[in-house]
Amino acid sequence: MSGAALGLEIVFVFFLALFLLHRYGDFKKQHRLVIIGTLLAWYLCFLIVFILPLDVSTTIYNRCKHAAANSSPPENSNITGLYATANPVPSQHPCFKPWSYIPDGIMPIFWRVVYWTSQFLTWILLPFMQSYARSGGFSITGKIKTALIENAIYYGTYLLIFGAFLIYVAVNPHLHLEWNQLQTIGIAAANTWGLFLLVLLLGYGLVEIPRSYWNGAKRGYLLMKTYFKAAKLMTEKADAEENLEDAMEEVRKVNESIKYNHPLRKCVDTILKKCPTEYQEKMGRNMDDYEDFDEKHNIYPSEKSLVKLHKQVIYSVQRHRRTQVQWQILLEQAFYLEDVAKNETSATRQFVHTFQSPEPENRFIQYFYNPTFEWYWECLLRPWFYKILAVVLSIFSVIVVWSECTFFSTTPVLSLFAVFIQLAEKTYNYIYIEIACFLSIFFLSICVYSTVFRIRVFNYYYLASHHQTDAYSLLFSGMLFCRLTPPLCLNFLGLTHMDSSISHKNTQPTAYTSIMGSMKVLSFIADGFYIYYPMLVVILCFATYFSLGTRCLNLLGFQQFMGDDDMTSDLVNEGKELIRKEKRKRQRQEEGENRRREWKERYGHNREDSTRNRNIHTDPKESNFSDVNTNHSAFKYTRANNRTERDRIELLQDAEPLDFNAETFTDDPLESESGRYQPGGRYLSMSRSDIFNDV
Repeated sequence: MSGAALGLEIVFVFFLALFLLHRYGDFKKQHRLVIIGTLLAWYLCFLIVFILPLDVSTTIYNRCKHAAANSSPPENSNITGLYATANPVPSQHPCFKPWSYIPDGIMPIFWRVVYWTSQFLTWILLPFMQSYARSGGFSITGKIKTALIENAIYYGTYLLIFGAFLIYVAVNPHLHLEWNQLQTIGIAAANTWGLFLLVLLLGYGLVEIPRSYWNGAKRGYLLMKTYFKAAKLMTEKADAEENLEDAMEEVRKVNESIKYNHPLRKCVDTILKKCPTEYQEKMGRNMDDYEDFDEKHNIYPSEKSLVKLHKQVIYSVQRHRRTQVQWQILLEQAFYLEDVAKNETSATRQFVHTFQSPEPENRFIQYFYNPTFEWYWECLLRPWFYKILAVVLSIFSVIVVWSECTFFSTTPVLSLFAVFIQLAEKTYNYIYIEIACFLSIFFLSICVYSTVFRIRVFNYYYLASHHQTDAYSLLFSGMLFCRLTPPLCLNFLGLTHMDSSISHKNTQPTAYTSIMGSMKVLSFIADGFYIYYPMLVVILCFATYFSLGTRCLNLLGFQQFMGDDDMTSDLVNEGKELIRKEKRKRQRQEEGENRRREWKERYGHNREDSTRNRNIHTDPKESNFSDVNTNHSAFKYTRANNRTERDRIELLQDAEPLDFNAETFTDDPLESESGRYQPGGRYLSMSRSDIFNDV
């Protein structure tokens, strides 16, 4: 099994990162370089988290082997046999290899490649790709130029910070500048920035994750919060539609002013390709009368203004599509929570859905997750499961907070993580060591990474599921992961006293800490900032528990969900009314479809049989005669026959109230279903509401 565990985890972590990226990104529409860069960043960060427990167990085995070698008697001693009989090495040092042992020399090379690749991504490549993807340029050269200009200040800040550390080392007479020390200064600067952000995100996640599961057991709380989200999302949805309309109006003006033979026409065509399909049909290609652009002295937009418009169109279309998809997802969530509230008082103990899922479910799922099992899970078991999970996560959070405040104490050892690992190290229970390390660092990672997925910086950074995350947010998340993971792992090794700079023991360090170098070059960071700054997690946990950040945002005008606020109650009522309107609309649609389906099943076969019999008994002479007179009377009877057929079918349809909120409106419902070709080059069946069906 030597090295097999490492290979299995490398493959597993790759598919885990690929699955998460597929959930948030869009492989079909986004650029391949964006997908590859984000996947590589996520993959390397997850890999560090999963491989670090193997490094800990391998280090403990190497320490045992080293201690056994130092305690063995000299080879030339005359009492070697007597010493071996009285003090056998296996009884004192049971140094058997763990099942996941990694041979010497592999881990240092592995960590060096992973760490420096992630640092290159987060500080150089991903910021450049982020500016490149957000640029509105029409050529590769223009996008590269824009990205370099935007990142000039960004890179200058890094050089300034690194230069300050460099001057400190140069002025200190006890330190001499060497390549290893310069490397350690760069690592210390990166880890200092990452640790500063790590404590902020960790303090939020340690409280919010257990509380989210505790509130998840309250059905009424979830339903009220869903109504609140619906009201806010409707406002954002209307704002996104308004921004899209404004952007399309600007595109229409540019399209009308710049003719087909203008030098900037290629730029306009590029912008048109980014517009939604219905707007492309309305505007089309402006080639009226093939007039030359030099014949009239018009004022044409510059290339810079077109670049700005291109950037605006990309942002508006992405935001509009995201809000549309999120609205549909939120509706399904609200309908399901309302169904749960109704089924809690059901006497039959079978879960009944108001709306059936449009996608057919798997037979295996239908067999085991039947209505009875679904009722017991949703109405009885799930709330208790969430409460128990919230209590367990709360205990983990308390352990983390206590250890963060006491991990610097070595005599006595107060950090609970260090106590657990040292007890397992005495018995050399490698499986327990790896499980304990994995659960500990996995919980820390969940608290930090989940906060990265939850936070939203206005509309510039937002990780939206169901393939609705833009390229800018994906690359920014990759940057955050690469900056947070190394200090997170160092903090975990400090909590377990596996870092020699914390434990102050002359023992063999882990391969990961050996790559980081000795932080003694910057003593005020190693002995000060790295030890005392994590204690601020206590203050952040209290601030999160009392929702101080939420209250501050609410006072600044950013509506947040708070149960004791009048604005929250108003938005909840507004969202409840919006959900009720959408529910009535969907019920009318399903009732109309059911009536049409019943009519076709009841009378459709009779009409087909009568038509078939009439065609069989038709006289051949009459058929020939009708063919001769077709051209003469076709135009005369076509409108009358079509109108008669329409009137007959309309009488069979039930009258339904008109929906004035619908996106399309036609006087004749038969024309909307006939798929008749329009001058714009599309069918009427491709309405505005069908654009996002492929998402």
